[in-house]
Amino acid sequence: CLIEVKLERFSEDKEAMKRKHESASDGPMYISPVNRFDTKFPFFRQPKEIGFFSQDSDRQFRADDSSLRYYCAPKPECDSNFDLKAGFDTFIKKDDSVKERLDDLLRWVILNREKFRPPDADKNPVTSLCTDFICWRGLLTRVLCTPYEQREGWIIAVIKLRGTFYLCEYDTEEKKHQITKETHRQLLLQYGGFKFEQYMTSKSPSEKPETSVPVNNNEGFCSVVRSRLDQHSMVFGGEVDCYSGDKKEKEYVELKTSREMDKPNQLRNFKKFKLLKWWCQSFLLGVPRVVCGFRDDDSIVQRIKTYSTLEIPKLCQDVHDCWQPNVCFNFCNQFFKHVKEVVCESNSASVTVFTYLPQRKCIVHEDFGEESEFHFLPEWYTNSWEQKKIQK
Repeated sequence: CLIEVKLERFSEDKEAMKRKHESASDGPMYISPVNRFDTKFPFFRQPKEIGFFSQDSDRQFRADDSSLRYYCAPKPECDSNFDLKAGFDTFIKKDDSVKERLDDLLRWVILNREKFRPPDADKNPVTSLCTDFICWRGLLTRVLCTPYEQREGWIIAVIKLRGTFYLCEYDTEEKKHQITKETHRQLLLQYGGFKFEQYMTSKSPSEKPETSVPVNNNEGFCSVVRSRLDQHSMVFGGEVDCYSGDKKEKEYVELKTSREMDKPNQLRNFKKFKLLKWWCQSFLLGVPRVVCGFRDDDSIVQRIKTYSTLEIPKLCQDVHDCWQPNVCFNFCNQFFKHVKEVVCESNSASVTVFTYLPQRKCIVHEDFGEESEFHFLPEWYTNSWEQKKIQK
């Protein structure tokens, strides 16, 4: 009995030590219990667009808004009957084997260094971005959803250069395996999302949607925004589906598709998982509404519903043990602090990889060198910071 008591106390002490060092730079960051993030919503500055860029039909970077589409709401909105399978055999699909990492966002940064100059700074060449974190919106969405993610892990590589932390997501081994095993049905459902965008958008307000041409998902328009979460300044880019209004006073719109729900558990899962991700994506970029096409099992859109981004959390309050916006952002705030503790030195030759292990509910990290597969900053970007190459 005495041995059992000692073992029990040892187990309790070990658990206490784990909690004590949960944010220490030499150990994992533990997520459980999630309710410890259920405190006041941290300061989050309204995202402000500071730029944009396009990717053309050949996936080439363009420093303009040529790929921005206009939102065309069907009339009446409830009567759509869009066939999301139409044109699948002519789909021009982006080559997913080409890993773009942060490249296009970095190209935009090089062209827009002056936008990072502090207001009171002198006119000497910009030698740092005066920004804590640079990444894609999708990565931030992944982090925000982590407290409620129990199955899918993630890998985020971090490089610190001239005081700025660059974050890039990598596929886990499970994700790579899933991609190789994708069925025709799964590919068709993925295509349906792009086809829905074609039904709902046009090149300009004066034109109608052109649905007879092949869908080409190489094309994209990305908004670049600046924001701040507590003490962490951020600049991140995110793809935008379309806009309404005029381009001077444009309002972005997010387009989604989802299966029609006819059972209570389907509605519960929709609120608990899909609406969480949709809210994170849109809230981060300041997109005020999400338009969803609800399809049947034959990929025919039966109805279209518009969700106000700010109202989405309220729609989910009737679901037991559902997600909370403050938990998402408090966790992200703590993760940023953890990254800053772990990655101390500005050295573009090294990379620290953070891995979320959902079974253990913790984030572990490991350091790698310049030759690692996780080293994502290209030489043309790091070399551009050489003093002789910085333009006034």
